[in-house]
Amino acid sequence: MHNLLDPAILFFVFGVLAGTVKSNLEIPPAISRFLSLYLLMALGLKGGFALSHSGLTPEVGASLGAAIALAICVPILGFLVLRRFVSDFDAAAVAATYGSVSAVTFVTAVQNLENLHLAYGGYMAAGMALMESPAIILAVMLANLLRQRAVATDGLRLQADGAAVLGGPPTATVPLGRVLHESFTDGAQLLLLGAMVVGLLTGDAGKAAMQPFSGDLFKGMLSFFLLDMGLTAARNLPQIRDKSPWLIAYAVVGPIVHASLALGLAWLLHLPAGNGALLMVLAASASYIAVPAVLRYAIPEANPSLYFGLSLGVTFPLNILVGIPIYTAVARMVLG
Repeated sequence: MHNLLDPAILFFVFGVLAGTVKSNLEIPPAISRFLSLYLLMALGLKGGFALSHSGLTPEVGASLGAAIALAICVPILGFLVLRRFVSDFDAAAVAATYGSVSAVTFVTAVQNLENLHLAYGGYMAAGMALMESPAIILAVMLANLLRQRAVATDGLRLQADGAAVLGGPPTATVPLGRVLHESFTDGAQLLLLGAMVVGLLTGDAGKAAMQPFSGDLFKGMLSFFLLDMGLTAARNLPQIRDKSPWLIAYAVVGPIVHASLALGLAWLLHLPAGNGALLMVLAASASYIAVPAVLRYAIPEANPSLYFGLSLGVTFPLNILVGIPIYTAVARMVLG
């Protein structure tokens, strides 16, 4: 109840209700884009200031290493499960979506920890940045392998039938270098990392100078953005109505399993409760901006309404409303 009565969460609920009743309330796309960039910049600054204060410690290395390990394991496990219910291309796309992270979910979790006065490492923002790309890279590599296998299979079938020409040109493989470039030069991710570097270089003096921007305004900006996300989530719910119950179950149960893996890693590495909670939130979140944008180009064989609808229509609201407080409570209980 404490989490649900937070103003930012209430604005998200209000946005969902307004979208459900088909209100004409909307946030202009340019303002929504500005709000997302502001949150990333403020989060990067906070992470840089914290890293400047703490320095590079074994705890920092363990936390970031755990983030990278999850970014590799989660999409692989997701693909192995999902391919039983959908095509291999759809399985790769959905697995990549859930293997990557949601910046807004992470920002909301950070605000929740601050409300609870639970300490965490600001450098976990770097962990979020590191978890953005591995799932995309794995999905593109897998899609290229699937295309090559399909071409080889078609060639063998045509040879067996005595055919002289192919029925049509095979789908071209996507150059991995181009995807890597788009992944690592994405504007939002570069802004997050750049702001973190600025915070790291300026330290306490920079923190004091930027406090009105990255501190005082943060909660209001987050509330405004979550209102927009509530509207967007409600308007994407129709996309999942005709989806397989198994996929809906994955969108609900998958994040819980992923968060459990993160909790196990945090326990093994003796991470503090705040870092463990953020690691669980990152593992449980699913991308609905960066990954879908890349996948539309990189895996056109996959159905966008599938991976976008599940992540934004199911997983995002669940994480915002109940996932974050539950993961935080469990982390405090297990990690102390």
